[in-house]
Amino acid sequence: MSYYGWHAYVPVAEKRRQAERKLAKLKKQGRSVAPVRIEGRTITKSFWGRSWCVNLERYSDYENRLPRGRTYVRNGSVIDLQIAKGEISAMVAGSELYQIKIVIAPVTRARWKSICRDCAGTVDSLVELLQGRLAKGVMDRVCREGDGLFPSPTEIKLSCSCPDWADMCKHVAAALYGVGARLDEKPQLLFVLRDVDETEMLASAGQDSPLTTAPGAAKVLDEGDVAALFGLEMAETPHTPNPAFTVSKRPQQSKAQKGKISARKTKRAAKTDVALHRATRASSGMKKTTRASARKRRTRGCPDRC
Repeated sequence: MSYYGWHAYVPVAEKRRQAERKLAKLKKQGRSVAPVRIEGRTITKSFWGRSWCVNLERYSDYENRLPRGRTYVRNGSVIDLQIAKGEISAMVAGSELYQIKIVIAPVTRARWKSICRDCAGTVDSLVELLQGRLAKGVMDRVCREGDGLFPSPTEIKLSCSCPDWADMCKHVAAALYGVGARLDEKPQLLFVLRDVDETEMLASAGQDSPLTTAPGAAKVLDEGDVAALFGLEMAETPHTPNPAFTVSKRPQQSKAQKGKISARKTKRAAKTDVALHRATRASSGMKKTTRASARKRRTRGCPDRC
């Protein structure tokens, strides 16, 4: 340990190995852990995951600490992340294994009713809601700063067992980014965290709303979307040919018939060759005659040159 209680620098590769060892140890102890795994450089991919992270990054209170958190979550340092009603708990591997607790105030009843009222009639199904397949107006309303579904800094209380004096340390930031990645997998956890019932956004379907889009713009899930949503592999439907459009096969020919056809083709080819040969000879004779006539005309017309 270095001065002022700070630990010596640990390389990223070593942090990953330490995180894997600590995760294996926790599993061996029988603890149920849910690590955050990031594939590639992009932390979030879905509407709900991206919106969570964008909401964090738009507040100046957090802008100086978030970059280190992104590095930690990409490194696999968040070895456990649990989301419950109004609370996020996590374990982040740094120089040691740190415990993180984040308390988020629930959405007030009046605020949630306002969101549902503004979005009434625009959300067709729970599947579309959780997939983030929403109209632009609904997305803007849900993500609105101050009275939307995502929390503001005044609604968030942060704590970490590390020696950093700041509330938003890199371990807390990693846990918050981990929430965004987890919402990619389980978007319903956002509604659990904010202590609201997502089905209430569907209860008012059919009512007039300032965000209602043009009629007839129904959204339909195809088989590929349904399979991806439930993790199923849809069996391919076997193709049955239509007898009305079936092309009949040509009957097979006997060897004798094939021989006759081949002989006729040979005769036609021979006749074609003879005709081409005669035409070539005739053309050659005409060229010779034409050249001789031209030579005689030149001789008669220009005696001084000859």
